[in-house]
Amino acid sequence: QEGSLCAQHCLNNLLQGEYFSPVELSSIAQQLDEEERMRMAEGGVSSEEYRTFLQQPSVNMDDSGFFSIQVISNALKVWGLELILFNSPEYQRLGIDPINEKSFICNYKEHWFTVRKLGKQWFNLNSLLMGPELISDTYLALFLAQLQQEGYSIFVVKGDLPDCEADQLLQMIQVQQMQRPKLIGEEAAQSRDQRLSRSDVDQAIEVNHPFDGTGMLDEDEENFRRALALSRQEIDMEDEEADLRRAIQLSMQGSRRSELSGSLPQNAPQSSHSSQTDSLSSEELRRRRQAYFEKQQQQLQQQDQTPNLQDKATLSSSTPEAGPGGDTSEEDMLQAAMSMSLESVRNHLNSEEEK
Repeated sequence: QEGSLCAQHCLNNLLQGEYFSPVELSSIAQQLDEEERMRMAEGGVSSEEYRTFLQQPSVNMDDSGFFSIQVISNALKVWGLELILFNSPEYQRLGIDPINEKSFICNYKEHWFTVRKLGKQWFNLNSLLMGPELISDTYLALFLAQLQQEGYSIFVVKGDLPDCEADQLLQMIQVQQMQRPKLIGEEAAQSRDQRLSRSDVDQAIEVNHPFDGTGMLDEDEENFRRALALSRQEIDMEDEEADLRRAIQLSMQGSRRSELSGSLPQNAPQSSHSSQTDSLSSEELRRRRQAYFEKQQQQLQQQDQTPNLQDKATLSSSTPEAGPGGDTSEEDMLQAAMSMSLESVRNHLNSEEEK
């Protein structure tokens, strides 16, 4: 569209040709003004109404290029075309489907544009768009209803439109439109807004973080080093925990082997034995107690097989070791130590159950 000559573009888009110029439309507007002046003069050139009419600007055109509906209607009469108000209750009562019409002229706040059927398809020929907008048959009624809600005046063009190349071509083929055409200046405004937004962001970045070509790279490298350090710390902690678990397991196995060997210190004080027992777990104490009971059962079975304990001691020990008093055998001392160990185990288990 050039300037505010939307009425000129509306008519030429409707007729699909350069049929009207601003000069021709201005001539029609001047003829309408002269006819109105002559009717007003019938009441007397000296009347107040006539003098007021002469002082008022023309209602059919202005300096911006606007033309009234009367100008458009008189211009179309040359082609035998007539305008009927689509919004009027009289036309709505006819119940004519918009798809059965051929074209419409729409107006809102001094802006005119054409909606026309070319071939078998409808197009919005608004001169404010970068190109024709395809309107489907199902969307046409909704499109017109939306215009009415926005305050548009819609006129139905009645009569035979002149033949045009676009109509002949689209009778044979159909148009497929993937993207709606943008408004004139919309793309330029979007690109300008994007440039402004990018410049604002760049300025903010430069103010807060002056860019020297290496700042962002140094920050990325620093984050990468921190991630590596955290990963190594986690690996080291996992290795230390694994080593600790293995050490505890080996320690428990060593204690178990020392017990099964049967070599108990004869001169160890009871307090040190109790502290060692307290440091063992409840599961380990249960295993030691089970081993002690099994050993006791084995000794009872051996006693049943031998005549008496004195003969067994005499046959099994040719060089018996005497205790500090000289009257205690090695086996008696072993049994006493095992009894003390059992008593300590029971006391520990009782304390654990109370806890």
